[in-house]
Amino acid sequence: MAKPNYQFEKRQRDIAKKKKKEEKRLRKAGTPSEQPPEGAPQPPADEKTVV
Repeated sequence: MAKPNYQFEKRQRDIAKKKKKEEKRLRKAGTPSEQPPEGAPQPPADEKTVV
């Protein structure tokens, strides 16, 4: 039977924690994330607005 790779599992947990912490920091800073909130309407991509 294969031995569990505890170092790999710990590294994956640490990476997930850092990612979550960074996302939280960006939310608190007021920086918009890559994805808009789910309830926000999205403009169609094929239409161009003329100013």
